[in-house]
Amino acid sequence: MRIRGAVLREMEHARPYAESSPLTVEELDLDAPGPGEILIRLTAAGVCHSDLSVVDGNRPRPLPMLLGHEGAGIVEALGDGVDDLEIGDQVVTVFLPRCGVCRNCLTDGKLPCLPGSATNAAGTLPFDGHRVRLHDVSGTEVLHHLGASVFATHAVVNRASVVPVGHDVPAPIAAVLGCAVLTGGGAVLNAGAPGPDDEVMIVGLGGVGMAALITALSIETAGVIGVDANPDKLEHARRLGAVEVYTPEELGDRTAPIVIECVGHPRAFETAFTATAVGGTTVTVGLPAPDAEARITPVTLTAEARTVIGSYLGSAVPARDIPIYAQLWREGRLPVEELISETVALDDINAAFDALAAGTVIRQVIDFER
Repeated sequence: MRIRGAVLREMEHARPYAESSPLTVEELDLDAPGPGEILIRLTAAGVCHSDLSVVDGNRPRPLPMLLGHEGAGIVEALGDGVDDLEIGDQVVTVFLPRCGVCRNCLTDGKLPCLPGSATNAAGTLPFDGHRVRLHDVSGTEVLHHLGASVFATHAVVNRASVVPVGHDVPAPIAAVLGCAVLTGGGAVLNAGAPGPDDEVMIVGLGGVGMAALITALSIETAGVIGVDANPDKLEHARRLGAVEVYTPEELGDRTAPIVIECVGHPRAFETAFTATAVGGTTVTVGLPAPDAEARITPVTLTAEARTVIGSYLGSAVPARDIPIYAQLWREGRLPVEELISETVALDDINAAFDALAAGTVIRQVIDFER
């Protein structure tokens, strides 16, 4: 079938992206779903730093690639063997599919699926193959981003790459559940696991960081602290219920037993580590450039009985965790709508990446009805 999607052919374009246009929205050919796959019509897709890190070259991927991984859509066709979904269901895409049987999948979300990670790196669908081609005489295969490629009107994905949610969840909120909330929320609940007497500090209040903040606020803790260089984000965190907010320069000696780093920059990691209390846990979520380095004092780990935990995709099992977040939203305890700065059209994707790179937004969501 013929679709429209945002294709990246070359990384490291100069900013502003609205002028250099690293992504081109063009017509593509999409194959029908194979065994174990589904066809979805996208209704919403979040614009995430994981996409930006491909555009700016910090996380190189094979090209050309149809970007986007945080999406929501409606099932329009089922491949052979998919018998637990129905046409018309709303589903959320997740960027790390789980085979469910490899040794990593048996760690209850702690480690990423081995076959899923391999197909993500190769730019194929889980767990093999391509379904998108350029609509021209070349018919060149277009690679898949994290098994999803949701910056498009339609996508074919493996059944393992989606989780169904009810139609009562609006599409923009459903989309954000699949990455920002799953990652940030899971860093709190699964990795940090604060108790009722623990304060939780969130360093970096972008989409993932603000999701971590609202998740921490949804459970019983001693208080939630927000840290960001952007005063507007700090004010937003305060309105949501943060008991204290600071820029990194203002932190001073303020510490907390659970500190979640959600930036993906070595200085942010250093800030989070320094702000972790004696006996506390630093959870790092952000993905810095592969050659980035941070400096910490190793003796602190020993002398102060500290722990540092890496949390990928919120140490989550998506099929288990996404319904939990959806229910928290239904109960009014998880205001996911507060993460969405604005909705944009697919044709405005390059300008959306400019805003994301500038740090002026929390989460932008593509509305495919625009």
